[in-house]
Amino acid sequence: MILLDGKATSNQLKEEIAASVKKLKLQGKKTPHLAAILVGTDGASMTYVNSKVKACERVGFNSTLIELPSETTEEQLLNEIDLLNKDVDIDGFIVQLPLPKHIDEQKVLMAVNPDKDVDGFHPVNVGKMTLDLPCFLPATPYGILELLERYNVETSGKNVVIIGRSHIVGRPMSILMSQKRKAGNATVTVAHSRTKNLKELCLQADIIVAALGIPEFLTGDMVKEGVTIIDVGITRVDDATKKRGYRLAGDVHFESVSKKAAFITPVPGGVGPMTIAMLLQNTLLACQRN
Repeated sequence: MILLDGKATSNQLKEEIAASVKKLKLQGKKTPHLAAILVGTDGASMTYVNSKVKACERVGFNSTLIELPSETTEEQLLNEIDLLNKDVDIDGFIVQLPLPKHIDEQKVLMAVNPDKDVDGFHPVNVGKMTLDLPCFLPATPYGILELLERYNVETSGKNVVIIGRSHIVGRPMSILMSQKRKAGNATVTVAHSRTKNLKELCLQADIIVAALGIPEFLTGDMVKEGVTIIDVGITRVDDATKKRGYRLAGDVHFESVSKKAAFITPVPGGVGPMTIAMLLQNTLLACQRN
């Protein structure tokens, strides 16, 4: 069993990005600049955004963090987005989700200039991805592809089961893995809450991407020997034996599934670190395009 180490791979990627930034600076070219808008004080969102800012510093990017109170109106947020769209120094920006309930997330995502949409969520980028045209890929699926490629996991002709159909992971992953690419050319099945024969499908799968948000859902009796497991989920589970009172669990029951897997991502330290690295990669790409 080989661990698909997202932490080590993302560090390698950051070193490569930092080298590219150094080269740009030596050539007298623009330094990549990533901005983030954070509305409210959601703990997980604040942690995530701060880790993005630190990652920018590490690779030599300029970064801007715009923090807005939770009572910010939709109109005020759209005005902030408009300013970033027009700011020629900003190469890419993200609006951290989730947003407060009084703000329409879809309207906000639609307002982002597709050329600065380094999260890859705008319909223009989603459409280009579907047609296999140059675009910003959503950071988490992009990170999974990168892990599969760098560990030389064979995907061509393989049966892939993706559990979950979200617009952020499940759907884009199903499109990307069926396309003609190194980590692609697979036969893909998308499973979800209405799928009747999930266990049978998983037992036939060579690769399983678990992205449904239910801790330790996928167990050892649901997978075959030699399977590759990508665990996208991360949930806080109460655990009195831990100092913090909780532990982090993925969508996969690691102990039972890892005994059968050829490759598996850990939680934490698997897909999560790759998401931030690919956000940086998209920002570098945006800067180079400009």
